[in-house]
Amino acid sequence: MGAKYEIYTIIARLAREGKGILMISSELPELLGMCDRIYVMNEGRFIAEFTAAEATQERIMHAIVRAGSTVHVAA
Repeated sequence: MGAKYEIYTIIARLAREGKGILMISSELPELLGMCDRIYVMNEGRFIAEFTAAEATQERIMHAIVRAGSTVHVAA
């Protein structure tokens, strides 16, 4: 737990300094707590974008489930 706290502290400091940070995680509470903007990707494509104000676990999960329900047919 201490290592994550240190990383979060560094990320917060860098953000305050105006640095851009790309955070990749499958832990929704972590993303919701740290990010100003959240993008959802599926198969290398962005399928949803949320600002911090718009993002909820429910909205993110809906985007993930919606993307997972897409059926790909081989030609």
